[in-house]
Amino acid sequence: MRKVVQSHATEFALLAVIAVISLFLSIATDRFFSLGNAFDLLNTSSVNIIFAVGLLVVLIAGGIDISFAVAASVVQYVAAILLGWMSGGGWISGLLIAGTLGILLGAVNAFLIHRFRIISIVATIATFNIYFGLLMFFTRGVSIYNLPDWLTSRVVLFEHEMADGSWIEITLPVLVMLICVVATWVFITRTTTGRQLYAFGDNPEGARRFGINIGAMQFIAFGWLGMMAGIGGLVQAHYAQEVVPNALYGRELDVLAAVVLGGARLGGGKGSVLGCVLGVLLISITQNGLNLAGVSPYAFKMIVGAIILVAITLSNTSIEKLLPFMRQEEGRQ
Repeated sequence: MRKVVQSHATEFALLAVIAVISLFLSIATDRFFSLGNAFDLLNTSSVNIIFAVGLLVVLIAGGIDISFAVAASVVQYVAAILLGWMSGGGWISGLLIAGTLGILLGAVNAFLIHRFRIISIVATIATFNIYFGLLMFFTRGVSIYNLPDWLTSRVVLFEHEMADGSWIEITLPVLVMLICVVATWVFITRTTTGRQLYAFGDNPEGARRFGINIGAMQFIAFGWLGMMAGIGGLVQAHYAQEVVPNALYGRELDVLAAVVLGGARLGGGKGSVLGCVLGVLLISITQNGLNLAGVSPYAFKMIVGAIILVAITLSNTSIEKLLPFMRQEEGRQ
C-alpha cells in the first residue's frame, strides 16, 4: 500500500486538494455542488484536457512548448477553409485534416530544436509569435461563422432532465477528449516509443548512448502535441460554433500550469496522464467556483500565476519529501 501511495503521491495529493476546494466552494455557493455544474465543467474542460495530454508528452521528453494554443487557432482557420472547399466533409475528414495540420506545425518546432540546437522554449516562443502574426495578418482578425452543419450541430451523448426542468448533458467534446486521453495513456505507458520518451527526457545523453534516436524522439513528442492541438482546435470550433482567430490565445499558460501541477517535471522524464487530467480539473474547478462566487476574473489570473509557481516548486521537489507520513514510513524501515 505504501508503495502504491508513493508511486501515485501527486495524484493522491491532487485528489485531496480537489476535495477540499470542492467542499469549500459548495459551502460558498449553492450552485457549485450540483450535477448540472459538474457536467458543464466536464464539457468546458474537454479542450484543455486534450491540449494537456499532448503537452504532457513534450514535457516527458524534456521539452516545453508554448505555441500549441496558437497552432490550434491556425489549424482551426485553415481546416475551416479546406472543409469549405470540400463542400463540408465530415467528422472523420475534419479530424484527419486538423490532426495532420497540427502534426506539421509541431514538426516545425521539432525541426528548429533538433536541426539548429535551439532551446525548446526559445524556439516555441518564436513560432508562437510567427504563427499568431501570420494568422492575424492573413485573417485581419475576421472570424468565420459559416461552418459546415456537421461541425456546428451539437452532438449530445447523454442527457437527463432534472427535477427543476433543466437539462444536463454530455456532448461530443467529452468523447473526443476521452479518446485522446486513452490514446496518450496507451502511447506513453504501453509502447516502446513511450518508454523511450521517458528515458530520453530523464537522461538525454544516456538515451543517445543507448541507441535512442534523439531526433525521432523530438519529432514524435512535438508531433503528438501538434496532433492534439489540431484536434483540440477543431473541437473548440465545434463547441463555440465559430472560428475566432484569437479565441485560444493565452490558453497555453493555464494548460502548462495544470500539466506541471499534475506531476510532469519540467526537466523531463516524469509525468502521468491521470495527474495531467487532475491538474486541469483542479484549475477548472477553481475558476468555476470563483466565477459562481462572483470573484473578478482578474483575480483568477493571479491565482493561476501562483499555481504556476507552486507547480514549478513541486516539479523540482519530490512530492514524497512534502508528505511527513511518508518520511516516517521510510524511517521505520
